[in-house]
Amino acid sequence: MLRWLIVVVLALVLMSGLTAWLRRFGFGRLPGDFEFRAFGREWQLPIASTVLLSMIAALVARLL
Repeated sequence: MLRWLIVVVLALVLMSGLTAWLRRFGFGRLPGDFEFRAFGREWQLPIASTVLLSMIAALVARLL
């Protein structure tokens, strides 16, 4: 259980660090990625980008 928690935390840190770089390639701006402003903050729900990155990760995992 602890191992999965560490993997999830590391993945979240990695993705938050790569967000600006991934935006240059269109991730975060795909149809299905929602951005809205509420409570004085800008919120992002990158649903389509998450699905696409998951499929890419699954493909890489199968090839390895």
